[in-house]
Amino acid sequence: MGELSNIEMIAVNLAIRERDSLKLLHGGRRWRKLKGVGLVRLVNGSVRKAEVYW
Repeated sequence: MGELSNIEMIAVNLAIRERDSLKLLHGGRRWRKLKGVGLVRLVNGSVRKAEVYW
């Protein structure tokens, strides 16, 4: 629901377990796993600040 803040890299290439399947599906050479903080809307409609991984 908006912008993320405090974005950090938590893993790069060999440290990512899913990297082989990511490369097969999407290509690319250098994959990164990131996390940040943002507002998310829950199923019940409430909005909370949460740590998000992608």
